[in-house]
Amino acid sequence: MTQTVLILGATGRFGRHCGSTFAAAGWQLRRFDRARDDLAQAARGVDVIVAGWNPPYQNWAAEVPTLHEQVRQAALANDATVILPGNVYVYGPDAPFGWTAETPHLARNPLGRIRVQMEAAYRKAGVRTILLRAGDFLDTEASGNWFDKVMVPKLPKGILTYPGRPDAQHAWAYLPDLARAAVALADKRAALPRYLDLPFPGYTLTGQQLADALSQALAQPVHLRRLSWAPLHLMRPFMPMMKHLFEMRYLWDLPHQLDGTAFQNWLPEFVPTPVEHALQQATRHLPGSAAAQVTAA
Repeated sequence: MTQTVLILGATGRFGRHCGSTFAAAGWQLRRFDRARDDLAQAARGVDVIVAGWNPPYQNWAAEVPTLHEQVRQAALANDATVILPGNVYVYGPDAPFGWTAETPHLARNPLGRIRVQMEAAYRKAGVRTILLRAGDFLDTEASGNWFDKVMVPKLPKGILTYPGRPDAQHAWAYLPDLARAAVALADKRAALPRYLDLPFPGYTLTGQQLADALSQALAQPVHLRRLSWAPLHLMRPFMPMMKHLFEMRYLWDLPHQLDGTAFQNWLPEFVPTPVEHALQQATRHLPGSAAAQVTAA
C-alpha cells in the first residue's frame, strides 16, 4: 500500500532532502506551496507531514506559533504523524553535557523559548510526533547555513573560519543522513511512542577536529582561524537577523553533544555517512577547491 507524505518547506534544507529521500523510498510525495495551497486540503489523507517550515529568525515570534498550530490541526484531522526537525536551542547554556530527550529545556533566550513552547504544544495537543533533534547542518550545496556561508569560503586557501572556541565540542548533522533517519522512523511509526523526542547523534567535533577532518577529506592542509565577531556587531543596526546570531553565539563556545543511545535503540540498522565523505559533499560547491576535485575523482 502506497504511503503519502506532505512536505512543508519543500525547497528548504531539511524539506528538500526529505522530499528526495521519501520519493526514493517509494512514498507518494506532495510538496506544499504556501503561495497557492490550502493546508487542510493538501493534508487530506496523508500519512506523514514533514514540518520543514523555518521562517527567518526575526520572524519566528510572529510566525512560528501560527504556522505550527496549522500543522497540528491538519495532523489531528488526518491522524497523521508529524516529523518535526528539532534543534538544540531548547536546552540553553546551563544544560548539563550530553543532551538527551530527558535533558531539561532550560532556554531563557527568545529563540530558545519559542522552540520550547512550540514543541510543548505538539505534546499537549496529542499529535503523533517524531521530533528528530539535530545540531548544525552540513548540506550538499550552498544553502546559506553557518558552514557554507561563514566557515568555508576561504577553504580553497586552506582556512577554516571558526566562530567559537576551537576546543569546544559541537553537534553537526549531515542532511542526507538526517533525511534517511526521518524516512526510517516514518516507516516504523506505528511502533513509536505517540510523541518521540529523538536526538540525532550526527558528528560531534571540536573546531580543531573539524579542521583536521577537512584536511583528511580534501587531502590538503586546513588551518583554523577564529572568526572576529566585531564586524558582525557593526551590522546589527542594519540587519535584523544579526541580533539573533549573537543570541545563539553561546553554542559555539559551549561544549555539547547529542546522545545517540536512544537513536541506536530505535534504528540499530542505521549506518551514518563517514564524516570525510560528508565534508567532501558539503564543500564541493567551492570554486577551484580541492573539494571539487576530490568529489569529481
